[in-house]
Amino acid sequence: MKPIALTTLSLCLGLTFAAHAKDPSFVSAEETHAFQILLTPATAQSDKTKAELAELHRIEGTRSDMQQAAAMADDKEETIFLFKQPLGDWFNPQALPQTAALGSRVKNDEGINTSPAKTGFARVRPYNLDRTLHPICTTKTKDDSYPSGHATTGYLMALTLIDMLPDERDAILKRADDYANNRLVCGVHYRSDVEASKLLAYTIHAVMTTKPQYQQELAVARAEVQRAQGCSLKLKSCVATTSLP
Repeated sequence: MKPIALTTLSLCLGLTFAAHAKDPSFVSAEETHAFQILLTPATAQSDKTKAELAELHRIEGTRSDMQQAAAMADDKEETIFLFKQPLGDWFNPQALPQTAALGSRVKNDEGINTSPAKTGFARVRPYNLDRTLHPICTTKTKDDSYPSGHATTGYLMALTLIDMLPDERDAILKRADDYANNRLVCGVHYRSDVEASKLLAYTIHAVMTTKPQYQQELAVARAEVQRAQGCSLKLKSCVATTSLP
């Protein structure tokens, strides 16, 4: 790469950091170095990209009405309550305001930490590269396919929720995998996009768990969630929702 190109890329990344690093909830972009830790995605002309496009065509040709409906619903859901599906109706924002608040702050850090990689790699969305694809979810003209923000959110929320409900680990992780795979059903990401998202989410979460503020807010949300789960199973009486001191 020519020096001028490197300078331009560095400037773009610097502006991205400046725009987002001011207000992380727990983890700043400088702490995860997403652009440095993720593999460079395959080029548009590579055999790997061609294979990934072929996979999207296969998925498009076989996705059922039920699969399409689930993928489109997930496209609109980026909160921690995407895990209502495995956990049950008791897991909702009205019953769990402290959990909703923590989820929003975790979501904030997904955007902060994926942005440098999205900007730095500038991968063309599959439907913009291959116009014969027919995506069924929200589309963009911006080249920011890698990594997937939705998939990163899903895995990051899953890990946060496992911190609260470790006994539900398997069901939560399965839902996170399904949520990430729905980006392929939507036809808006390559498989390698969601694979990179999983790595990044685990990295963000690993740093997040070292933060006293996260641990404090997690303790409040954990108590709230475990109380609500107990009520749903009629294991104990319901009391007023725990609030932050």
